[in-house]
Amino acid sequence: MDIPLNVKVSCLDGPCGRTTNLILMPINNEITHVVVGDGSYPETGYLVPIDRIAESTPESIRLNCSQAELSKLPIFNQVEFIPSGMSSSMLWPYATPAAGFIMIENEHIPANELAVRRGASVEATDGHVGRVDEFLINPIDNTISHLVLREGHLWGQKNITIPISQIDRFEENSVWLKLDKHSIEELPAIPIHRDRDTIKE
Repeated sequence: MDIPLNVKVSCLDGPCGRTTNLILMPINNEITHVVVGDGSYPETGYLVPIDRIAESTPESIRLNCSQAELSKLPIFNQVEFIPSGMSSSMLWPYATPAAGFIMIENEHIPANELAVRRGASVEATDGHVGRVDEFLINPIDNTISHLVLREGHLWGQKNITIPISQIDRFEENSVWLKLDKHSIEELPAIPIHRDRDTIKE
């Protein structure tokens, strides 16, 4: 199953937003939730269990719930507005605006789990190699099988698929590999069908 980030998401009764994050269990690399942002400002993201995905393509995701059901799911991010006149010690290391409020966003991630964003840095043993574009998921147990680098990596537009066995660890804004740049270049290419292949449950 291809779980793309920053793609359109629809419910049974219409569009509902875009994917913004994947939530995983680092201990076993299982994807437990996808975060769907509703596109509002400030945006509200909902923690959608992976079993709510009815259909997935590289360009879109369809959920098996209504918009009303989606709105009742746990919220991933909570935005608070703090008056800018508060003590600078509470705002450090941020600069204080001349007037108005400061928007603070807090993320609610399930215990012992980790949020991974599209664009998170991918690091080889000898330096930066690209950014997270999407993940390939084993539909049997919802674990990650491969990490895909498609944009901004050292090898141009070639699909770079990194086996999960070669991922050393996940952190909030980065993925660390066990491979160096040369080893990544030598990895066999894995075809990823993006035009007509659809994963359905």
